[in-house]
Amino acid sequence: MRWQGKFGRKPTGGKLIPARGKRKHEVGREQSDTTIAAVRVKKIETRGGNQKMRMLRGDMATVSDPVTGQSKVVKIERVSENKANLHYMRRNILTKGAIVKTEIGEARITNRPGQDGVINAMLLPAA
Repeated sequence: MRWQGKFGRKPTGGKLIPARGKRKHEVGREQSDTTIAAVRVKKIETRGGNQKMRMLRGDMATVSDPVTGQSKVVKIERVSENKANLHYMRRNILTKGAIVKTEIGEARITNRPGQDGVINAMLLPAA
């Protein structure tokens, strides 16, 4: 579990003296690190009794072509670029903004698979 409350320092560097301790609603969860493999989705309960689908593994993406306006479900081969973290490319971790190589070409992931439970992408123009 990660605590996602206030940071302990001011922007000037001065120390913040908290008026209270940590709270249950400030606790976060570990990131899912969605990888390329057979699909595995986990359902988690969020605050207020809602549910969130967390994709742990996925190998298919719904890729939409901006030129034709059509969408296809295609297989993901590998992650070719991920600006969120350079090591994610080697580990094939899928995040929003990652560029993946698919059967029909390269595509950029447009949603957050660890939050949404699905992988949506937009086809990139051939260079």
